[in-house]
Amino acid sequence: METVYINSPLGITKIVGDENGVAVISVSDVGTNEISAEIPEVLKTAVLQLQEYFDKKRTHFDFKLNPKGTEFQQKVWKSLLEIPYGKTITYMDQTKKLGDIKAIRAVASANGKNPLWIVVPCHRVIGTNGSLTGYAGGLSRKKWLIDHENPTTQQSLF
Repeated sequence: METVYINSPLGITKIVGDENGVAVISVSDVGTNEISAEIPEVLKTAVLQLQEYFDKKRTHFDFKLNPKGTEFQQKVWKSLLEIPYGKTITYMDQTKKLGDIKAIRAVASANGKNPLWIVVPCHRVIGTNGSLTGYAGGLSRKKWLIDHENPTTQQSLF
């Protein structure tokens, strides 16, 4: 597996993958890792597409993904890919689409274990009451991502 660290508006982004696809994209606070001087060939497309996303030049990713998880987690993560850019759904909506409303906690837990930050858009899943609940990257990052994708959802600070 190859690893690269890049700067993003939300912190240092770590990308891990190989010829089988990208397995991990995560973010940490600025200054916790060194920015990579070179980008491994197998990660160049992922780096480019993430930079385009942050520059508002990309709304969808098409590089190969290879996240590690249980069969159930994979099913939940795949359902996240169906949420359009700039849109949000509730955890209950996602659970209903997966076919078992009693599995809402398991679905929320699988979302929380999503190893592919932004690309598998768990940030687009919100609470039934519209609240920004549960996000491994922190709620401030979740809000930033939702606002980045759909500026009309921004709430006035005044």
